[in-house]
Amino acid sequence: MAQAFIKAWLDSGRLQKEQIYIASRTQARLDKVVEKFGINSCPTNEDLVDTVDIIVLATKPQDLVGAVEPIAMSFEDKFVISLAAGFSLPLLKKTLPGCDRIARVMANTPVKIQKGVLGYALTKEAEPLEDTLCSLLEPLGTVLSVPDGEEFQALTIAAASGTGFVLELMQYWQDWIEGYGLSPEIAKTITTHTFLGTALLAEKQSQQSFEELQSQVVSKKGTTAAGLDSIRENDVERLLRLSFEKAALRDSELGASSQRK
Repeated sequence: MAQAFIKAWLDSGRLQKEQIYIASRTQARLDKVVEKFGINSCPTNEDLVDTVDIIVLATKPQDLVGAVEPIAMSFEDKFVISLAAGFSLPLLKKTLPGCDRIARVMANTPVKIQKGVLGYALTKEAEPLEDTLCSLLEPLGTVLSVPDGEEFQALTIAAASGTGFVLELMQYWQDWIEGYGLSPEIAKTITTHTFLGTALLAEKQSQQSFEELQSQVVSKKGTTAAGLDSIRENDVERLLRLSFEKAALRDSELGASSQRK
């Protein structure tokens, strides 16, 4: 995720190489990223915090506390942007005592091609920096302000976990097509462009609901209607909702686990 951010900033010209510093506990990974993008490196997290004004915490949720705890008091007067799932703003403020200017950001994997969904929530003290934050996020995709709490969790599951759910469905699509003798390459192309075209249609005709767009495809007693009847009879909606709720529960567990530490 950190590399996706760096690439988008450089490709868009939003930041220059000399403005970006990176630190990592894994030296080999650090060297690889520095060589790839030509940016600056810092030998330790403490050195990085001392060097820059805006800090992006791009660690895994389970690693965030361990990474910042030894230098937690060094973040005073800094603007901290956290990408860690499960870390609410109150939990981030507790983890970084003395740091008031904090942004919580959710980004899904399509940021790798600058087509991501990025949600953010700010502490009150960080609100004057909202334009700065949006300027950093916009090169990566669609940026949305979402209240911290259940709303932010819903965004996280729908967009971040949701990418995995959509890919699962796409696998089923491809497998079914292959079952009728088409090659994996053709089956993948059909699947990919069906999802892509449908998404672009919905975006282009944003004034129409999904239900209205769907009605344009369905004719009474036609093939689409027959398939939709089966989907509804098998209560696929309930199964998807259960998957979303299970993911949301895990998101809450990540935050609770980190707080116990």
